[in-house]
Amino acid sequence: MRITMIGAGYVGLVSGACFSDFGHDVTCVDLDQKKIERLERGQIPIYEPGLETLVAENAKAGRLSFTTDLASAVSGADVVFIAVGTPSRRGDGHADLSFVHAAAADIAKALDGFTVIVTKSTVPVGTGDDVERIIAQTRPDADFVVVSNPEFLREGAAIEDFKRPDRIVVGLEDQRARPVMEEVYRPLYLNQSPLMFTGRRTAELIKYAANGFLAMKITFINEMADLCEKAGGDVQAVARGIGLDNRIGSKFLNAGPGYGGSCFPKDTLALVKTGQDFDAPLRLIETTVAVNDHRKRAMGRKVISACGGDVRGKTIGILGLTFKPNTDDMRDAPSIAIIQALRDAGAIVRAYDPEGMEAAKTVLEGVQYAKDAYDAANGADCLVLVTEWNQFRSLDLKRVKQAMTAPVLVDLRNVYRRHEVEAAGLSYVSVGRAQDVAELDTHGVAAQ
Repeated sequence: MRITMIGAGYVGLVSGACFSDFGHDVTCVDLDQKKIERLERGQIPIYEPGLETLVAENAKAGRLSFTTDLASAVSGADVVFIAVGTPSRRGDGHADLSFVHAAAADIAKALDGFTVIVTKSTVPVGTGDDVERIIAQTRPDADFVVVSNPEFLREGAAIEDFKRPDRIVVGLEDQRARPVMEEVYRPLYLNQSPLMFTGRRTAELIKYAANGFLAMKITFINEMADLCEKAGGDVQAVARGIGLDNRIGSKFLNAGPGYGGSCFPKDTLALVKTGQDFDAPLRLIETTVAVNDHRKRAMGRKVISACGGDVRGKTIGILGLTFKPNTDDMRDAPSIAIIQALRDAGAIVRAYDPEGMEAAKTVLEGVQYAKDAYDAANGADCLVLVTEWNQFRSLDLKRVKQAMTAPVLVDLRNVYRRHEVEAAGLSYVSVGRAQDVAELDTHGVAAQ
């Protein structure tokens, strides 16, 4: 099939590359001329494991191309995906749909023959109706249908998620779109990946409901971590104890500094606003947003407390800046609030991240950047593990201790065990694990 992807950002580029790998003829369109030129040279503007190779192989095979010419790309397409950004709108938190609306108007002008228009961007309920109305008003003669097909891609594992999805949700109101979407996803459908057809508004709600629930699950275990610290419990054991219940599941139960990234912060906020608009307030999601915002700032205070309550003039080493490992995405990363709190308290911050430092420089001021983890620890009064990159999971703790001025390790991801850290001569502070609680291994046996 001939597929056009409007938007060559994270979702559009990953989806376009994967569709082309299925054998479809895909054209990715973006208004950013420099981005298109880089993509044509094989330079990927985002860090996503495996994406550079996937793009190169399919571009070489002639199945994947890039252009700024939306009209020509749309006129020859069977299916046009809208994969543009929907950031939070300044002032009210609603999803900014201006890019979606503009794309719909531009698509309408170029339509030629029956075309399925698919919203891949994360959009509030009713946006498909808006897209349909814009196209119909712009081109009353156009023969088209509008479908919702939300993405469920995790940054750092997006290709795997696309090719081996838990489910594929397709929301439609016109049954003419069904065989077209079945053909688009036929390679996955033959592998029995669940292809779920719903109404268009239902599909739009599924995306927000999924992200809202996962954000709420993260926030729940973070609040349990606070209780564990005060009550003498171990949040990791609590998480395992409840995660073994199939009704709950173990994923998204890792206590830490709060969620960030491109999806959860803006989608939970947009879901709250949608509930308010429809006079169906979502109190749990409202609380989730508030607790998560507070959580990030509280982690800054936790680090200050670990340093004796005063960090003025002290050097704090930060390991990990991106909101999660295997990405260079700094959007709403917990590190931003943590570093800001430390700098406001007078600390000198030196940070290292395997992929995120260039992006961090655009959102953080006054931060020194290290060449590796040990350089970040050099001369530091405290070392803080913020993002659990694999490079940070097996540090030479004795070397870390020797490099530091004051041997304090604050592990906001619970990567290490207290007895291992203390054996290397470091003071250890973790999340949700009381100081006097014996650590247990994965089988519930006390660690020696």
